[in-house]
Amino acid sequence: MAGPATALSFLLAGITSTLAALCYAEFGTRIPRAGSAYAYTYVSIGEFWAFIIGWNIILEYMIGAASVARAWSGYLDALLDGAISNATISVTGEMHETLLSRYPDILAFVICIVASLTLAVGVKTSAYINNGLTILNLLVISLVIFLGFYYADISNWSVKHGGFMPFGLGGVLTGAATCFYAFVGFDSISASSEEAKDPSRSIPTATILSMAVVGIGYILVALALTLMVPYTSINPEAALPAALGAVHADWAKYAVAVGAVCGMTTTLLGSLFSLPRCLYAMSADGLLFGFLSNINNKAQIPISNLIISGLSSAFIALLFDLEKLVEFMSIGTLLAYTIVSAAVIILRYRPTPVSEEKDFGIPQLDSPGDREDSSPTGTPGTDVESSSSEMFESLTVGRLRPQYAWLEPLVGGRAPGSAVSTCVYIFTVAAAALSAHNLLSKSTSIWMIVPDIVLSLIVVACKFLFNF
Repeated sequence: MAGPATALSFLLAGITSTLAALCYAEFGTRIPRAGSAYAYTYVSIGEFWAFIIGWNIILEYMIGAASVARAWSGYLDALLDGAISNATISVTGEMHETLLSRYPDILAFVICIVASLTLAVGVKTSAYINNGLTILNLLVISLVIFLGFYYADISNWSVKHGGFMPFGLGGVLTGAATCFYAFVGFDSISASSEEAKDPSRSIPTATILSMAVVGIGYILVALALTLMVPYTSINPEAALPAALGAVHADWAKYAVAVGAVCGMTTTLLGSLFSLPRCLYAMSADGLLFGFLSNINNKAQIPISNLIISGLSSAFIALLFDLEKLVEFMSIGTLLAYTIVSAAVIILRYRPTPVSEEKDFGIPQLDSPGDREDSSPTGTPGTDVESSSSEMFESLTVGRLRPQYAWLEPLVGGRAPGSAVSTCVYIFTVAAAALSAHNLLSKSTSIWMIVPDIVLSLIVVACKFLFNF
Protein backbone atom coordinates (compact mmCIF):
# COMPACT_ATOMS: atom_id res chain seq x y z
CA MET A 1 0.00 0.00 0.00
CA ALA A 2 2.75 2.48 0.86
CA GLY A 3 6.12 0.90 -0.06
CA PRO A 4 9.11 2.19 1.95
CA ALA A 5 6.87 5.09 3.03
CA THR A 6 5.27 2.60 5.42
CA ALA A 7 7.46 4.35 7.98
CA LEU A 8 5.42 7.52 7.39
CA SER A 9 2.22 5.46 7.68
CA PHE A 10 3.33 4.26 11.09
CA LEU A 11 4.16 7.85 12.05
CA LEU A 12 0.69 9.13 11.11
CA ALA A 13 -1.01 6.14 12.73
CA GLY A 14 1.08 6.64 15.86
CA ILE A 15 0.12 10.32 16.12
CA THR A 16 -3.58 9.47 15.69
CA SER A 17 -3.36 6.63 18.21
CA THR A 18 -1.57 8.91 20.67
CA LEU A 19 -4.50 11.34 20.55
CA ALA A 20 -6.84 8.49 21.46
CA ALA A 21 -4.37 7.28 24.10
CA LEU A 22 -4.31 10.76 25.70
CA CYS A 23 -8.09 10.58 26.08
CA TYR A 24 -7.70 7.27 27.90
CA ALA A 25 -4.88 8.72 30.01
CA GLU A 26 -7.01 11.72 31.01
CA PHE A 27 -9.83 9.43 32.10
CA GLY A 28 -7.39 7.13 33.89
CA THR A 29 -6.09 10.11 35.84
CA ARG A 30 -9.42 11.69 36.75
CA ILE A 31 -11.37 8.46 37.25
CA PRO A 32 -8.97 5.69 38.31
CA ARG A 33 -11.37 2.75 38.05
CA ALA A 34 -11.14 -0.70 36.52
CA GLY A 35 -13.06 -1.19 33.28
CA SER A 36 -11.22 1.24 30.98
CA ALA A 37 -13.56 2.55 28.26
CA TYR A 38 -16.60 1.00 29.94
CA ALA A 39 -16.14 2.92 33.21
CA TYR A 40 -15.30 6.16 31.38
CA THR A 41 -18.41 5.90 29.20
CA TYR A 42 -20.59 5.16 32.24
CA VAL A 43 -19.33 8.18 34.15
CA SER A 44 -19.63 10.63 31.27
CA ILE A 45 -22.52 9.42 29.09
CA GLY A 46 -24.52 6.87 31.05
CA GLU A 47 -25.45 3.25 31.48
CA PHE A 48 -26.85 2.42 28.04
CA TRP A 49 -23.75 3.37 26.06
CA ALA A 50 -21.54 1.93 28.78
CA PHE A 51 -23.33 -1.42 28.42
CA ILE A 52 -22.67 -1.41 24.65
CA ILE A 53 -19.03 -0.42 25.06
CA GLY A 54 -18.53 -2.95 27.84
CA TRP A 55 -19.56 -5.82 25.57
CA ASN A 56 -17.46 -4.32 22.76
CA ILE A 57 -14.42 -4.46 25.02
CA ILE A 58 -15.20 -8.04 26.05
CA LEU A 59 -15.43 -8.97 22.36
CA GLU A 60 -12.21 -7.11 21.59
CA TYR A 61 -10.12 -8.71 24.32
CA MET A 62 -11.59 -12.21 23.99
CA ILE A 63 -11.15 -12.43 20.23
CA GLY A 64 -7.80 -10.65 20.50
CA ALA A 65 -6.50 -13.24 22.94
CA ALA A 66 -7.79 -16.10 20.81
CA SER A 67 -6.30 -14.71 17.60
CA VAL A 68 -2.90 -14.18 19.21
CA ALA A 69 -2.96 -17.73 20.57
CA ARG A 70 -3.68 -19.04 17.07
CA ALA A 71 -0.90 -16.87 15.65
CA TRP A 72 1.46 -18.23 18.33
CA SER A 73 0.48 -21.78 17.40
CA GLY A 74 0.70 -21.10 13.66
CA TYR A 75 4.14 -19.55 13.97
CA LEU A 76 5.49 -22.53 15.89
CA ASP A 77 3.83 -24.87 13.38
CA ALA A 78 5.53 -23.01 10.51
CA LEU A 79 8.92 -23.33 12.20
CA LEU A 80 8.32 -27.10 12.45
CA ASP A 81 7.25 -27.35 8.76
CA GLY A 82 3.61 -28.08 9.59
CA ALA A 83 4.29 -30.95 11.97
CA ILE A 84 1.71 -29.79 14.55
CA SER A 85 -1.15 -29.24 12.08
CA ASN A 86 -0.45 -32.48 10.21
CA ALA A 87 -0.39 -34.50 13.45
CA THR A 88 -3.65 -32.90 14.65
CA ILE A 89 -5.46 -33.50 11.35
CA SER A 90 -4.32 -37.13 11.31
CA VAL A 91 -6.05 -37.64 14.68
CA THR A 92 -9.15 -35.39 14.47
CA GLY A 93 -9.62 -34.95 10.75
CA GLU A 94 -10.63 -31.67 9.08
CA MET A 95 -13.66 -29.49 9.78
CA HIS A 96 -15.45 -28.05 6.75
CA GLU A 97 -17.92 -25.62 8.33
CA THR A 98 -17.92 -21.97 7.25
CA LEU A 99 -17.07 -20.31 10.57
CA LEU A 100 -14.87 -23.09 11.94
CA SER A 101 -11.15 -23.48 11.38
CA ARG A 102 -9.68 -26.25 9.22
CA TYR A 103 -8.70 -28.26 12.28
CA PRO A 104 -9.07 -27.88 16.07
CA ASP A 105 -6.03 -25.96 17.26
CA ILE A 106 -5.24 -27.78 20.50
CA LEU A 107 -1.95 -25.92 20.99
CA ALA A 108 -3.75 -22.53 20.88
CA PHE A 109 -6.21 -23.85 23.49
CA VAL A 110 -3.35 -24.86 25.79
CA ILE A 111 -1.56 -21.53 25.28
CA CYS A 112 -4.65 -19.59 26.47
CA ILE A 113 -4.96 -21.80 29.55
CA VAL A 114 -1.26 -21.41 30.42
CA ALA A 115 -1.47 -17.62 30.01
CA SER A 116 -4.50 -17.51 32.32
CA LEU A 117 -2.69 -19.58 34.96
CA THR A 118 0.27 -17.19 34.71
CA LEU A 119 -1.99 -14.21 35.42
CA ALA A 120 -3.73 -16.06 38.26
CA VAL A 121 -0.62 -15.89 40.45
CA GLY A 122 -1.15 -12.15 40.93
CA VAL A 123 -0.44 -8.80 39.34
CA LYS A 124 3.14 -8.39 40.55
CA THR A 125 4.36 -11.83 39.48
CA SER A 126 2.68 -11.66 36.08
CA ALA A 127 4.07 -8.13 35.64
CA TYR A 128 7.62 -9.42 36.24
CA ILE A 129 7.10 -12.15 33.63
CA ASN A 130 5.61 -9.68 31.18
CA ASN A 131 8.45 -7.20 31.75
CA GLY A 132 11.06 -9.90 31.17
CA LEU A 133 9.47 -10.98 27.89
CA THR A 134 9.13 -7.35 26.79
CA ILE A 135 12.80 -6.60 27.49
CA LEU A 136 13.86 -9.68 25.53
CA ASN A 137 11.58 -8.65 22.68
CA LEU A 138 13.05 -5.14 22.62
CA LEU A 139 16.56 -6.59 22.48
CA VAL A 140 15.61 -8.68 19.47
CA ILE A 141 13.99 -5.67 17.78
CA SER A 142 17.16 -3.65 18.40
CA LEU A 143 19.19 -6.45 16.80
CA VAL A 144 16.92 -6.49 13.75
CA ILE A 145 17.19 -2.70 13.38
CA PHE A 146 20.99 -2.85 13.70
CA LEU A 147 21.28 -5.61 11.08
CA GLY A 148 18.84 -3.82 8.80
CA PHE A 149 20.90 -0.64 8.71
CA TYR A 150 24.17 -2.65 8.59
CA TYR A 151 23.05 -4.45 5.42
CA ALA A 152 21.20 -1.40 4.08
CA ASP A 153 21.21 -0.73 0.36
CA ILE A 154 19.92 2.74 -0.42
CA SER A 155 19.28 1.68 -4.02
CA ASN A 156 16.22 -0.18 -2.73
CA TRP A 157 14.60 3.25 -2.42
CA SER A 158 15.68 4.30 -5.93
CA VAL A 159 13.38 5.12 -8.83
CA LYS A 160 14.17 1.66 -10.24
CA HIS A 161 12.11 0.13 -7.45
CA GLY A 162 9.47 2.86 -7.40
CA GLY A 163 11.18 5.33 -5.06
CA PHE A 164 10.53 5.97 -1.39
CA MET A 165 6.84 6.79 -1.93
CA PRO A 166 5.75 4.64 -4.91
CA PHE A 167 2.02 5.03 -4.22
CA GLY A 168 2.08 8.69 -3.29
CA LEU A 169 0.34 10.36 -0.35
CA GLY A 170 -2.79 8.29 -0.91
CA GLY A 171 -0.80 5.11 -0.33
CA VAL A 172 0.68 6.54 2.86
CA LEU A 173 -2.78 7.41 4.22
CA THR A 174 -4.18 4.01 3.23
CA GLY A 175 -1.26 2.34 5.00
CA ALA A 176 -1.82 4.54 8.06
CA ALA A 177 -5.43 3.33 8.33
CA THR A 178 -4.13 -0.24 8.44
CA CYS A 179 -1.20 0.54 10.76
CA PHE A 180 -3.59 2.15 13.26
CA TYR A 181 -4.49 -1.26 14.66
CA ALA A 182 -0.84 -2.03 15.36
CA PHE A 183 -1.04 0.49 18.23
CA VAL A 184 -4.06 -0.92 20.04
CA GLY A 185 -3.39 -2.09 23.56
CA PHE A 186 -2.68 1.20 25.30
CA ASP A 187 -6.09 0.93 26.93
CA SER A 188 -4.60 -1.87 29.05
CA ILE A 189 -2.64 0.84 30.88
CA SER A 190 -5.73 2.80 31.87
CA ALA A 191 -7.57 -0.47 32.61
CA SER A 192 -5.13 -1.06 35.48
CA SER A 193 -5.31 2.51 36.83
CA GLU A 194 -7.26 1.33 39.89
CA GLU A 195 -4.25 -0.76 40.89
CA ALA A 196 -1.72 2.06 40.44
CA LYS A 197 -0.29 3.83 43.50
CA ASP A 198 -0.26 7.26 41.85
CA PRO A 199 -2.52 7.11 38.76
CA SER A 200 -2.50 10.87 38.17
CA ARG A 201 1.22 10.65 37.45
CA SER A 202 1.92 7.09 36.34
CA ILE A 203 -0.95 6.60 33.85
CA PRO A 204 -0.14 9.57 31.54
CA THR A 205 3.61 8.90 31.83
CA ALA A 206 3.25 5.21 30.99
CA THR A 207 0.89 5.97 28.10
CA ILE A 208 3.12 8.56 26.44
CA LEU A 209 6.35 6.58 26.94
CA SER A 210 4.86 3.33 25.66
CA MET A 211 3.37 4.99 22.57
CA ALA A 212 6.67 6.75 21.85
CA VAL A 213 8.77 3.58 22.20
CA VAL A 214 6.36 1.48 20.13
CA GLY A 215 6.07 4.14 17.42
CA ILE A 216 9.83 4.59 17.09
CA GLY A 217 10.26 0.81 17.00
CA TYR A 218 7.73 0.38 14.18
CA ILE A 219 9.25 3.20 12.13
CA LEU A 220 12.84 1.96 12.50
CA VAL A 221 11.90 -1.65 11.67
CA ALA A 222 9.98 -0.48 8.59
CA LEU A 223 12.98 1.55 7.42
CA ALA A 224 15.42 -1.29 8.13
CA LEU A 225 13.25 -3.85 6.33
CA THR A 226 12.83 -1.80 3.14
CA LEU A 227 16.55 -0.94 3.12
CA MET A 228 17.55 -4.62 3.32
CA VAL A 229 15.38 -5.74 0.39
CA PRO A 230 13.14 -3.96 -2.14
CA TYR A 231 9.59 -3.66 -0.86
CA THR A 232 8.36 -5.73 -3.83
CA SER A 233 10.46 -8.67 -2.60
CA ILE A 234 9.16 -8.70 0.99
CA ASN A 235 7.47 -11.94 2.01
CA PRO A 236 4.23 -10.92 3.78
CA GLU A 237 4.04 -14.23 5.65
CA ALA A 238 7.52 -13.98 7.18
CA ALA A 239 8.91 -10.55 6.35
CA LEU A 240 11.88 -10.31 8.70
CA PRO A 241 13.21 -13.91 8.44
CA ALA A 242 12.97 -13.80 4.64
CA ALA A 243 14.73 -10.42 4.49
CA LEU A 244 17.51 -11.59 6.81
CA GLY A 245 17.92 -14.70 4.67
CA ALA A 246 18.19 -12.53 1.55
CA VAL A 247 21.21 -10.69 3.05
CA HIS A 248 22.71 -14.03 4.24
CA ALA A 249 22.13 -13.39 7.97
CA ASP A 250 20.49 -16.76 8.45
CA TRP A 251 21.63 -17.03 12.06
CA ALA A 252 19.44 -14.05 12.94
CA LYS A 253 16.29 -15.98 11.99
CA TYR A 254 16.39 -17.78 15.31
CA ALA A 255 16.62 -14.49 17.19
CA VAL A 256 13.61 -13.22 15.23
CA ALA A 257 11.71 -16.38 16.17
CA VAL A 258 12.43 -15.75 19.86
CA GLY A 259 11.32 -12.13 19.53
CA ALA A 260 8.11 -13.12 17.75
CA VAL A 261 7.21 -15.63 20.44
CA CYS A 262 7.94 -13.11 23.20
CA GLY A 263 5.93 -10.41 21.45
CA MET A 264 2.89 -12.63 20.93
CA THR A 265 3.08 -13.86 24.53
CA THR A 266 3.06 -10.33 25.96
CA THR A 267 0.13 -9.42 23.69
CA LEU A 268 -1.78 -12.46 24.89
CA LEU A 269 -1.08 -11.64 28.53
CA GLY A 270 -2.19 -8.04 27.93
CA SER A 271 -5.56 -9.12 26.51
CA LEU A 272 -6.24 -11.64 29.28
CA PHE A 273 -5.09 -9.09 31.89
CA SER A 274 -7.65 -6.44 30.91
CA LEU A 275 -10.66 -8.68 30.20
CA PRO A 276 -11.36 -9.81 33.82
CA ARG A 277 -11.14 -6.20 35.01
CA CYS A 278 -13.82 -5.11 32.55
CA LEU A 279 -16.07 -7.97 33.73
CA TYR A 280 -15.38 -6.91 37.33
CA ALA A 281 -16.37 -3.28 36.65
CA MET A 282 -19.62 -4.27 34.88
CA SER A 283 -20.49 -6.69 37.69
CA ALA A 284 -19.84 -4.02 40.35
CA ASP A 285 -22.36 -1.77 38.56
CA GLY A 286 -25.00 -4.50 38.41
CA LEU A 287 -24.80 -5.12 34.65
CA LEU A 288 -23.43 -8.66 35.07
CA PHE A 289 -23.76 -11.43 37.65
CA GLY A 290 -22.71 -10.38 41.15
CA PHE A 291 -20.18 -13.18 41.70
CA LEU A 292 -17.99 -11.67 38.96
CA SER A 293 -17.07 -8.85 41.35
CA ASN A 294 -15.63 -11.19 43.97
CA ILE A 295 -11.90 -10.76 44.65
CA ASN A 296 -9.60 -13.59 45.64
CA ASN A 297 -8.05 -12.72 49.02
CA LYS A 298 -4.65 -14.23 48.21
CA ALA A 299 -4.05 -13.13 44.62
CA GLN A 300 -6.13 -9.91 45.00
CA ILE A 301 -7.62 -10.36 41.53
CA PRO A 302 -11.07 -11.56 40.27
CA ILE A 303 -10.19 -15.24 39.82
CA SER A 304 -13.63 -16.33 38.59
CA ASN A 305 -13.46 -13.68 35.84
CA LEU A 306 -10.02 -14.90 34.82
CA ILE A 307 -11.24 -18.51 34.61
CA ILE A 308 -14.22 -17.54 32.45
CA SER A 309 -12.07 -15.29 30.26
CA GLY A 310 -9.34 -17.88 29.79
CA LEU A 311 -11.71 -20.75 28.98
CA SER A 312 -13.83 -18.64 26.60
CA SER A 313 -10.77 -17.42 24.70
CA ALA A 314 -9.34 -20.95 24.66
CA PHE A 315 -12.50 -22.46 23.13
CA ILE A 316 -12.68 -19.70 20.51
CA ALA A 317 -9.03 -20.32 19.62
CA LEU A 318 -9.67 -24.07 19.50
CA LEU A 319 -12.59 -24.09 17.06
CA PHE A 320 -13.19 -20.89 15.16
CA ASP A 321 -11.75 -19.35 12.02
CA LEU A 322 -10.85 -15.90 13.31
CA GLU A 323 -10.53 -13.98 10.03
CA LYS A 324 -14.07 -12.55 10.15
CA LEU A 325 -14.13 -12.32 13.93
CA VAL A 326 -11.00 -10.15 13.89
CA GLU A 327 -12.82 -7.73 11.58
CA PHE A 328 -15.56 -7.41 14.20
CA MET A 329 -12.85 -6.85 16.81
CA SER A 330 -11.46 -3.95 14.78
CA ILE A 331 -14.92 -2.40 14.46
CA GLY A 332 -15.48 -2.70 18.20
CA THR A 333 -12.08 -1.16 18.94
CA LEU A 334 -12.74 1.82 16.71
CA LEU A 335 -16.19 2.34 18.27
CA ALA A 336 -14.69 2.26 21.78
CA TYR A 337 -12.01 4.82 20.86
CA THR A 338 -14.56 7.12 19.24
CA ILE A 339 -16.93 7.09 22.21
CA VAL A 340 -14.12 7.61 24.74
CA SER A 341 -12.86 10.61 22.75
CA ALA A 342 -16.37 12.05 22.67
CA ALA A 343 -16.83 11.31 26.36
CA VAL A 344 -13.73 13.38 27.21
CA ILE A 345 -15.42 16.42 25.70
CA ILE A 346 -18.59 15.77 27.68
CA LEU A 347 -16.66 15.25 30.92
CA ARG A 348 -14.67 18.47 30.50
CA TYR A 349 -17.74 20.62 30.02
CA ARG A 350 -20.00 18.81 32.45
CA PRO A 351 -20.59 20.89 35.62
CA THR A 352 -18.33 19.96 38.52
CA PRO A 353 -19.85 18.20 41.54
CA VAL A 354 -21.34 20.23 44.37
CA SER A 355 -19.16 18.49 46.98
CA GLU A 356 -16.26 20.59 48.16
CA GLU A 357 -13.71 17.83 47.56
CA LYS A 358 -14.77 17.36 43.92
CA ASP A 359 -13.44 13.83 44.00
CA PHE A 360 -16.02 12.28 41.62
CA GLY A 361 -17.00 9.82 44.32
CA ILE A 362 -13.46 8.49 44.73
CA PRO A 363 -12.00 8.66 48.24
CA GLN A 364 -8.79 10.64 48.52
CA LEU A 365 -5.86 9.30 50.50
CA ASP A 366 -3.32 11.25 52.50
CA SER A 367 -0.30 9.98 50.61
CA PRO A 368 0.57 7.56 47.80
CA GLY A 369 1.91 5.12 50.38
CA ASP A 370 -1.52 4.86 51.97
CA ARG A 371 -2.88 3.35 48.75
CA GLU A 372 -1.44 -0.06 49.64
CA ASP A 373 -4.19 -2.52 50.61
CA SER A 374 -6.64 0.33 51.12
CA SER A 375 -9.69 -1.56 49.89
CA PRO A 376 -11.15 -5.02 50.31
CA THR A 377 -10.97 -5.54 46.55
CA GLY A 378 -7.20 -5.33 46.47
CA THR A 379 -7.41 -2.41 44.06
CA PRO A 380 -5.67 0.35 45.99
CA GLY A 381 -7.24 3.70 46.50
CA THR A 382 -10.79 2.87 45.48
CA ASP A 383 -13.70 2.15 47.77
CA VAL A 384 -15.73 -0.86 46.74
CA GLU A 385 -18.91 1.18 47.22
CA SER A 386 -17.75 3.78 44.69
CA SER A 387 -19.44 2.41 41.57
CA SER A 388 -19.60 4.02 38.15
CA SER A 389 -23.30 4.78 38.69
CA GLU A 390 -22.53 6.84 41.83
CA MET A 391 -19.89 8.79 39.95
CA PHE A 392 -22.34 9.42 37.11
CA GLU A 393 -24.91 10.76 39.57
CA SER A 394 -22.34 13.04 41.21
CA LEU A 395 -21.44 14.52 37.84
CA THR A 396 -24.98 15.39 36.77
CA VAL A 397 -25.33 18.60 38.80
CA GLY A 398 -25.03 22.28 37.87
CA ARG A 399 -26.73 24.97 35.80
CA LEU A 400 -26.14 27.39 32.92
CA ARG A 401 -23.46 29.98 33.60
CA PRO A 402 -24.75 33.57 34.03
CA GLN A 403 -22.76 34.97 31.09
CA TYR A 404 -24.56 32.54 28.77
CA ALA A 405 -28.06 33.37 30.00
CA TRP A 406 -29.00 34.43 26.45
CA LEU A 407 -28.86 30.72 25.50
CA GLU A 408 -31.65 29.92 27.99
CA PRO A 409 -34.36 29.65 25.27
CA LEU A 410 -32.23 27.09 23.44
CA VAL A 411 -30.84 24.91 26.22
CA GLY A 412 -32.83 25.98 29.29
CA GLY A 413 -35.10 23.57 31.08
CA ARG A 414 -33.00 20.53 30.16
CA ALA A 415 -30.93 18.18 32.24
CA PRO A 416 -27.45 19.49 33.07
CA GLY A 417 -24.90 18.35 30.48
CA SER A 418 -27.52 17.42 27.89
CA ALA A 419 -26.57 20.32 25.59
CA VAL A 420 -22.94 19.24 25.48
CA SER A 421 -23.92 15.61 24.96
CA THR A 422 -26.22 16.59 22.08
CA CYS A 423 -23.46 18.66 20.48
CA VAL A 424 -21.03 15.75 20.76
CA TYR A 425 -23.49 13.40 19.04
CA ILE A 426 -24.13 15.92 16.26
CA PHE A 427 -20.38 16.60 15.95
CA THR A 428 -19.61 12.86 15.62
CA VAL A 429 -22.37 12.17 13.09
CA ALA A 430 -21.46 15.23 10.98
CA ALA A 431 -17.75 14.32 10.99
CA ALA A 432 -18.56 10.74 9.94
CA ALA A 433 -20.93 11.96 7.21
CA LEU A 434 -18.28 14.38 5.94
CA SER A 435 -15.70 11.61 5.73
CA ALA A 436 -18.15 9.21 4.04
CA HIS A 437 -19.21 11.84 1.52
CA ASN A 438 -15.61 12.58 0.51
CA LEU A 439 -14.84 8.85 0.30
CA LEU A 440 -17.85 7.86 -1.80
CA SER A 441 -18.24 10.98 -3.91
CA LYS A 442 -17.07 10.48 -7.51
CA SER A 443 -18.08 13.87 -8.90
CA THR A 444 -16.30 17.21 -8.57
CA SER A 445 -19.24 19.45 -9.50
CA ILE A 446 -20.13 22.51 -7.45
CA TRP A 447 -23.24 20.78 -6.09
CA MET A 448 -21.09 18.04 -4.58
CA ILE A 449 -19.14 20.66 -2.61
CA VAL A 450 -22.28 22.06 -0.94
CA PRO A 451 -22.72 19.07 1.44
CA ASP A 452 -19.07 19.44 2.47
CA ILE A 453 -19.61 23.10 3.31
CA VAL A 454 -22.80 22.41 5.26
CA LEU A 455 -21.30 19.54 7.25
CA SER A 456 -18.15 21.54 7.97
CA LEU A 457 -20.24 24.43 9.29
CA ILE A 458 -22.14 22.03 11.55
CA VAL A 459 -18.85 20.69 12.94
CA VAL A 460 -17.52 24.21 13.59
CA ALA A 461 -20.83 25.29 15.18
CA CYS A 462 -20.71 22.33 17.56
CA LYS A 463 -17.17 23.28 18.53
CA PHE A 464 -18.29 26.80 19.42
CA LEU A 465 -21.22 25.44 21.40
CA PHE A 466 -18.76 23.35 23.44
CA ASN A 467 -17.15 26.57 24.59
CA PHE A 468 -20.52 28.18 25.35
